[in-house]
Amino acid sequence: MAHRTLPNGLQVVVSEDHAVPSVSMSLWVDVGSRHEQPGRTGLAHLFEHLMFQGSELVAEGKHMATLMAHGGRANASTSFDRTTYVQSVPSSCLELALWLEADRHGHLLPALTQENLDNQRDVVVEEKRQRYDTVPYGTALATLCDMLFPPDHPYAHPTIGSMDDLAAATLQDAHDFYRSHYGPRTSVLTLVGDIGPDEGFELVERYFGHLTDGTTPRPAPTAALPPLEQPVRRVVTDPQAPSERLYLAARLPAATDPGFLPCALALDAIASLGISRVHERLLRGAESASGASASVLGLRDGTSVGLIVADVTEGTDPREVEQEIAQILEEFAADGPRPVEMEASRADSERSWSEALAGYDERADLLSRATLLFADPAQVTRHLDEVLAVGADEIRGAAARHLVPSALATLVYRWEPEV
Repeated sequence: MAHRTLPNGLQVVVSEDHAVPSVSMSLWVDVGSRHEQPGRTGLAHLFEHLMFQGSELVAEGKHMATLMAHGGRANASTSFDRTTYVQSVPSSCLELALWLEADRHGHLLPALTQENLDNQRDVVVEEKRQRYDTVPYGTALATLCDMLFPPDHPYAHPTIGSMDDLAAATLQDAHDFYRSHYGPRTSVLTLVGDIGPDEGFELVERYFGHLTDGTTPRPAPTAALPPLEQPVRRVVTDPQAPSERLYLAARLPAATDPGFLPCALALDAIASLGISRVHERLLRGAESASGASASVLGLRDGTSVGLIVADVTEGTDPREVEQEIAQILEEFAADGPRPVEMEASRADSERSWSEALAGYDERADLLSRATLLFADPAQVTRHLDEVLAVGADEIRGAAARHLVPSALATLVYRWEPEV
């Protein structure tokens, strides 16, 4: 892997791999919902759509159609911290993909008309209806963030934003947002696959080197939040939900903080792995839960989120499952992980990380992430060593601070109102 920063500020990473004649290109832009201003939420995600609607030299709808006609594919996603654009093409078409990406990355505004803005605003409203408002548990993450973060915190509002804010956004607002956040200095471009570093850097310089940067400075870091001082709980009645469900959420350290990994490993041992305590006791033992999982939402601006999710078996009171999980958390905070849990968590981390690095798309994504979060793409090669270096005492201490019942936000989906 090789890393270079162009004179205009664009960071470029090339990972050479000639196993197949294709190249995956991942462009991470340092803009997500946390960069939005009050009253103007939803613009980061809206641009994920607008970037496919044409640019100065590419007609509306032609970006995706042109790639597909040459055997390529493209996608995009928006999170709290970043917006990602991914393209995978035969290596013979890499220059075409770079030209298309450079045109929209540096020359979108001539195609950003009122008509395009209105059309994609309608698309986002429909996406919110289909993915958030009318599906079971669709509002869970937004509700949990509202419970975990103060109203003025960058992570308090959902990535899709407020539909009222989007409706109020003007064409000038959209142009200003693009100029403020899309530019070489805020971007990382990673190429993985059938290309060498020298050729990769030369091609990126050819197509992106002329771009100038007018982005605004990135916001100052937000102070880390401590664990919740007292538990918070909400109950949502949803008779259409497939099962009654519990979400338990915790504030965790930022993804770049040394305290993040011990929390992630603790959640593995508690509820993620097949040998985890929640699976052992609630799924295979009491059979009070039909499914369970744990995950971490690794965020960079001070505070991350940890989640435990449990589907309650029909006929079981969710409060019983809630109490059983609370007991498991208290025991884990006192005793720490068992040797078998440590072994399983490390093995699962090694397997999943190795699988991700084996795929071109996934490797490109991880290299861009490491460059943006850690200012070093080589972090991907150190990650497993960092996981293996975490000891049982660190995991127990992290759980005792962040993953105890008194520090959790609990969201309950029920078929009928609680009495």
